[in-house]
Amino acid sequence: MLFPQIRATLSPIYPFVAVLFIFLFVTSCVSKKEILYLQDIERIHTATDALQNNPVIRPNDILSIQVSSYDMEASAPFNLMAPAKNIQEQNTNQSVQAQGYLVNNDGSIEFPVLGTLQVGGMTRQELVEDLKTRISVYVKDPILNVRITNYKVTVLGEVARPGAYYIDDERITLLEALGKAGDLTIFGKRENILILREQNGIKTYSKIDLTKSEFLDSPYYYLQQNDVVYVQPNNAQVNSAAYNRNSGVYISIASVLISIIVLISR
Repeated sequence: MLFPQIRATLSPIYPFVAVLFIFLFVTSCVSKKEILYLQDIERIHTATDALQNNPVIRPNDILSIQVSSYDMEASAPFNLMAPAKNIQEQNTNQSVQAQGYLVNNDGSIEFPVLGTLQVGGMTRQELVEDLKTRISVYVKDPILNVRITNYKVTVLGEVARPGAYYIDDERITLLEALGKAGDLTIFGKRENILILREQNGIKTYSKIDLTKSEFLDSPYYYLQQNDVVYVQPNNAQVNSAAYNRNSGVYISIASVLISIIVLISR
């Protein structure tokens, strides 16, 4: 007698459970067009270097400038070396001590022997050529190695590992940056990637659609130092913020229990 009573009690719930299952099925479906990258990649027939990244030096950049030559004594005064407490510490930290030229707000640095130099707005290669010309007065055939040591991009939002990423070779594409951040989560909005950039004190932005290949020709394809990439959440993720993320699990468990009771009561 117990099972028929339970069955009669649960009868009004059956339509609700059916509607619930239909709702969960519809909302869980995601179109391939919302997920896949570069869906029209076949439109691109040849690669081009027209947009090759060529970063310029900006205020607050930290430059590593190393000068060498066949005559090491002659080039030594042009290298910024921090004093070491002992020989062992000096050998261990030599690569760290040989860098650290902070670019001032006016685009200048203080360089040994040469004094104040205006480097803001220059590319690395332009700075190398300029320093080589100046140092050649004192050193025969100087060899210059210039790097921006704090070159970084920041990736935020719906990615696996949001954060700031330092780039050793000063060249990174949007796709490479997303790769470093572990790629977009399933909740990331692929057709609306926001890139924030500051150029000459002016903040600019662009929105990129990863599902289309046209962004490969965009000036935002190559990221610049201090760019911020923000991946917006899709509608499903925004809506899920209104309720407990585990609600779907609880509903599924309740549905299974109701189904078991119904089967037993037959």
